[in-house]
Amino acid sequence: MKKKKHRTELIALHYILESVIIRRHYFLPLLSAICSCLLFVAALSSFLSPPIINHHRHHLKTSLDNGVEVGMKVEEEQVFHIPMRGGSFGHKLWTMNRSNLFYGCSNASKHFITVEMNTKEPNRYLLVATSGGLNQQRIGITDAVVAAYILKATLVVPKLDQESFWKDASNFSDIFDVEWFMRYLSKDVNIIKQLPENAGKVITTHVPRKCDPKCYHCRISPIFDKKRAQAVQLLKFDYRLSNWLDEDLQKLRCRVNYHALRFTDPILEMGRKLVERMRMKSKHFVALHLRYEPDMLAFSGCYYGGGEKEMKQLSALRKRWTTLQTKNPDRERRHGKCPLSPEEVGLMLRALGFGNDVHIYVASGEIYGGEVALAPLKSLFPNFYTKESIATEEELAEFSSYSSQMAALDFIVCDESDVFVTNNNGNMAKILAGRRRYFGHKPTIRPNAKKLYRLFLHRDNMAWEEFSSQVRTCQIGFMGEPYEVKPGRGVFHENPFSCICKNSDANNVEQVTYDEMLSEDEQDLSDTEYYTDDDSGILGRFAA
Repeated sequence: MKKKKHRTELIALHYILESVIIRRHYFLPLLSAICSCLLFVAALSSFLSPPIINHHRHHLKTSLDNGVEVGMKVEEEQVFHIPMRGGSFGHKLWTMNRSNLFYGCSNASKHFITVEMNTKEPNRYLLVATSGGLNQQRIGITDAVVAAYILKATLVVPKLDQESFWKDASNFSDIFDVEWFMRYLSKDVNIIKQLPENAGKVITTHVPRKCDPKCYHCRISPIFDKKRAQAVQLLKFDYRLSNWLDEDLQKLRCRVNYHALRFTDPILEMGRKLVERMRMKSKHFVALHLRYEPDMLAFSGCYYGGGEKEMKQLSALRKRWTTLQTKNPDRERRHGKCPLSPEEVGLMLRALGFGNDVHIYVASGEIYGGEVALAPLKSLFPNFYTKESIATEEELAEFSSYSSQMAALDFIVCDESDVFVTNNNGNMAKILAGRRRYFGHKPTIRPNAKKLYRLFLHRDNMAWEEFSSQVRTCQIGFMGEPYEVKPGRGVFHENPFSCICKNSDANNVEQVTYDEMLSEDEQDLSDTEYYTDDDSGILGRFAA
C-alpha cells in the first residue's frame, strides 16, 4: 500500500511541474528529465520488490445461521453457509405429483381359487418359524400365508423369533390382532392357532431363499405325500418366497401385508396418541427411521471417521457373526451400501428444502456415538422428538420390555407421517416404501447413497447453493413419486406393482417414462441387503 501511495504522489508531482514548465519554457528540458528519472526509479523499485503475501491460512468453518458449525479448512474465504430455512421449493415435498391418480388394489381376481376348493386335504398343516426382528418377521408371515396356499395346507399361526439379538418374548398375539388376521384371510387360506394334538408326524426342514411355487411343490409337497407327514415345519422363514409370482399370489401378499396384519388394540391406542401429539405440535411432520446403532454399523462394515477406537469397537461387534466376511469400508461407501450418518441426513433434508422449523420424529435404537453423533442433526432441526420425549414413562411401561412392541409404536408414527425418511435401505425402509405407495404414494425419501457419498466427500469445496442443487438432482427417483421405479425392480415388498392401480383420469395424463425417472443407481440400491436381524422396524397399520 505504501509503494502505491508513493507512486501516486510522484505522478501528481509530475503533472504539477509540467504545468509550471509550460509557463517557464526555459525549465522544460531539465525538469522533464528529472520527472522521467523519478518515475523510472519508482517503477523499477515496484518491479523488484517481492509481492505482498498473506501467509495465514484461513481456518474457516461451515456455519449455520444460528451458530452451529462444522469444521473444515479452505485456502480462500468461502464459507459453506447452511441456511436456516429450506427455500421456496420446500412446500412441494409434503405431497407427491399425480399421487391422486393411483390407489392400492389387492382384491382377488375371478380366476383365484378360494380356500374351499384349494384346501382339499384338511389334515395337511404348515408351521413356520420366522427369524430376525419384527420387519423381517413380517416378511416371513406374509410369505407363509402364500406358501400355505401354494401347498394347499392349513397354516398354523406363525411363531415369532424369540432368540434373536433382542431376546423379545412376544408372541404373535402380543403384537398382532390374531382373530382379525384369521378372519380377514378366511377366504384365502385356512388358519388355526395351534397344531391339533392328533396331528401326527411333524417333519422340520427349510427351503432356499426366493423359492418359487415349483420349488415348493418339488421340495415340500413330497414330504406330505411320500413321508406321510401331516405337518411340515419350516425354519428361518424370511425371504423364502420368490420375488416373482403370478398376479393373484402377489395380491394375496398385499392382502396379508396391508390389511390382515393389524396391531393389537393397546399398541394401536398408544400409537394414535403419539401421532396426535405430533399433529398438535405442527401441521406437517417428518418421521425419520435412523439406523445408526452399533450392531448395524458393525454388520455393514462401514467406517465413520472415529479412528482406532471406532475400528476396535465395531470389529469386536462383528465377531458376533461368525460367517461374516471382512468388508472394505471405502468400497462399501463408494457403492452406496453405508447408512447415512445423522449429520448427513440433516444436510440432505435441508438441501431438499426442509427448514429448521420442521418437526421431526426420530425412530431409532441406541445411536452409535450418542448425543455427540446426534448434535449436528439436532442443530439443523431443533424440533426433534422420539416416543420417549412425547410420552410418559408410565404410558410406555407395558411396551418398554419388548423391543418389537416398542418398534411397533415407532412404525405407526412413521406410517402416518407426512414425509417418511430413512438413512438406509434395510427391511423397514423397503416395507414402508411399499406401504406408502399402496396407501397413496405418500412422500418417502430414500437416500441415493451412492451419489450422495461423493457429494458429501467434496462438500467443503463448494458453496451451499451448488451443494443443495446437486443433492436435489441426486434424489430424483428416490422421493416416492409414481413411475420412479420400474415394475419388478427391487423386492416386491418395496414396490408392490401388482397391487397399484390407476384411476380413469390417469389415462389422460402424459406418463413420465421409467427411464426418465429411474436413476442409474436404482438397481444397485434395490439389491442392497442391510443387517437383516431387524431394523428396529415395525409392522402393521391402524386399520384394514
